[in-house]
Amino acid sequence: MPPSPPAQTEHPSRFHFPSAYTILFALIVIVAALTWIIPAGLYERAASDVLGKEVPVAGTYAPTDANPQGIFDIVLAPIAGFYDPSSYTANAIDVALFVLMIGGFIGVVTATGAIDAGIKRAMTRLKGREKWMIPILMGLFALGGTTEGMAEETLAFYVLLTPVMIAAGYDALTAVAVILLGAGVGVLGSTVNAFSTVIASNAAGVPFTDGLMLRVVLLALTFAATVAYVMRYAARVKADPSRSLVYDRKASNEAHFGTTTTETTAFTGLHKIVLLLFGATFAVMIWGVSLGGWWMAEMSGLFLFAGVGIGLIGRLGEKGLVDAFVGGARDLLGVALIIGLARGIVVIMDAGHMTDTILHWAEGTVAGLNSVVFINVMYWIEVALSFFVPSTSGLAVLSMPILAPVADFAGVARHLVVTAFQSAEGVVNLVTPTSAVVMGGLAIARVPYERWLRFVWPVLLGLTIIIMATLSVGVLLGGTPT
Repeated sequence: MPPSPPAQTEHPSRFHFPSAYTILFALIVIVAALTWIIPAGLYERAASDVLGKEVPVAGTYAPTDANPQGIFDIVLAPIAGFYDPSSYTANAIDVALFVLMIGGFIGVVTATGAIDAGIKRAMTRLKGREKWMIPILMGLFALGGTTEGMAEETLAFYVLLTPVMIAAGYDALTAVAVILLGAGVGVLGSTVNAFSTVIASNAAGVPFTDGLMLRVVLLALTFAATVAYVMRYAARVKADPSRSLVYDRKASNEAHFGTTTTETTAFTGLHKIVLLLFGATFAVMIWGVSLGGWWMAEMSGLFLFAGVGIGLIGRLGEKGLVDAFVGGARDLLGVALIIGLARGIVVIMDAGHMTDTILHWAEGTVAGLNSVVFINVMYWIEVALSFFVPSTSGLAVLSMPILAPVADFAGVARHLVVTAFQSAEGVVNLVTPTSAVVMGGLAIARVPYERWLRFVWPVLLGLTIIIMATLSVGVLLGGTPT
């Protein structure tokens, strides 16, 4: 039985938890300070034909010239989070632009009245059966996570599902949980995810099919636990809205997402056409990412084109279309700024040459441990590294060439190290403030970061217990080198 979700208790206090902007900028300052303390060092890199990237070579770590980050670097970090000022290489500017295009697209669709009419029709049809939306939607997101590492793409769904969940009698936090935990558990239990399991397995020197059944079991267990937790929380909120962790934002969220009106809205043929095009846009996005080789530029172009097309079909007129698109983009401008701030933390870490030093310390920590202890310590090492390297593929390429060979000396199969890596990265990316997916999704749904932490900490505890138990059983059942 999953732990009971915490209920909100209001206490008068003068303390107000800082906004996401303040938290992220404070982390930039803290990480910059650490570059003056943690010794700089680098591994030698070698080109990998299999991965198409340079990977660190085990045993080649050496100290390098320190590059401590000062005040000027801190000031530039939020800008460098969007693009490198020296080389003009994109960092997070493509994700930020993608978010603005989504905002414009949703603004246009909303202006046609189709979303409001469609939600009211759906809620009428689902009366008494709303709870089944939760496992079905979480299952779809988990499928995307386990197969193609669904992450940034989920940002498009917050503006769609948040009003649906609120209209169903739940809250904005339920919508965040459905999307973030659904996709996150899928990534945690990746099976054929090219950005996690496949890259990590290749870097570790093993086929990605090794350990597949163990990952399927891990996915099933963690998915069942998270769905049960979210459904229990949602049921409590529906029965008593005051138990919502964002109850103090109930009225403002309902007003923002347009779910306060109780009058009946006619669901016209034009609304049906708009919603069909709306759904088709997301279907094309999923096809493009999974099969068409698309990424941020193509997805941004899709939402821009679809927004214009729907505006014309919805008879908004030139001025109405432009105002709706610009207004929708304006609503998500704060989210775009958060994405740049979050990436700025990673920019500071990389410039300070901290990451390889931390990896070198981790390499020395696991040497000579008992096999069961080894795999669990490896999990916690990957947890720590995940805070510094929120990119799943980036951490796979960085850590697997160094840590996977150490498993041979501990008598542990390398595929278990891969599973420990993807599990740790999956757990951390549910909460880390350095992730644009976490901070951006919360900002779109208007859920404060500290409320999300209060909601999700029992989930993190439960997931960690399941993961450590599964890894331990994997070792005991013969997860040894062959």
